[in-house]
Amino acid sequence: MQEGFKTIKVSETSSKALRFLYKNKFGRFLLKGLIQPPITKMAGVYLNSTLSKVWINFFIKKNNLEMSEYELVKYSSFNDFFKREIKPEARPLLEDTTVLTAPCDGKVKVYPINEKAVFQIKRSEYSLAELLGSEGLAKEWQNGSAVIFRLTPDDYHHYYFIDEGTILSHQKISGIFHTVQPIAIHNEPVFSRNSREVTVIDTKNFGKIIQIEVGALMVGKIKNLKYEGNCQRFEKKGWFEFGGSTVLLLFQAGSVLLDSELTRNTENKQETIVKFGQALGKIASE
Repeated sequence: MQEGFKTIKVSETSSKALRFLYKNKFGRFLLKGLIQPPITKMAGVYLNSTLSKVWINFFIKKNNLEMSEYELVKYSSFNDFFKREIKPEARPLLEDTTVLTAPCDGKVKVYPINEKAVFQIKRSEYSLAELLGSEGLAKEWQNGSAVIFRLTPDDYHHYYFIDEGTILSHQKISGIFHTVQPIAIHNEPVFSRNSREVTVIDTKNFGKIIQIEVGALMVGKIKNLKYEGNCQRFEKKGWFEFGGSTVLLLFQAGSVLLDSELTRNTENKQETIVKFGQALGKIASE
């Protein structure tokens, strides 16, 4: 099993701008305007234009990005840069199909799905049925496990299928974009308000799973490549455009054994830093 995970403390600190938007009454008034579809569309147009290239070097320096891990190309816009492709050797992939691997880069927390099907995330409760947009699906995943990947600017923003399988359903759920930073999660029901896409997959090794992509503040677009048919392990599922993002994996009861360190870190209010393709657990013994 994986050894030596790196962790970060779950912190309440955020930028002055975010504290203003979420803690100040006038800031919350402004936020209501910023997260409306017309504003996010305007931001998207700018970030896809050549004018936005001026922000690329600033973003690299501010977030200490290791650009040697990425393919060397000329970017046409900031969004083109944000969805940059990583070199295969930077994310080695495990051949053992009984091992659960991360579908993306991210800061991970894991939770049991209790009998009431409620997530406890940063002191706020999120109904599983609300998250999935389905009472029926929520009942099927009772007593299972949830793995939450919070992607940050330093992460590779593409995500993948974790196993060979068949896509049973795919649903797009509209919502309002909010930042996924901890200060926002504390003040707003982020996962129930954000735009998200829910994919149910019948996998070869882990049974039926659900993979959810969640958009975030401003653009936060989700770009999925496949909505039906078969999928393969490590096949690209899609990517996020600029705005922050979250990926969730939901497993049914008795289907997977997660690394105990992930659970221990979550209980200690720490997020575990993982990279795409890294081992997180294995198939549960029969």
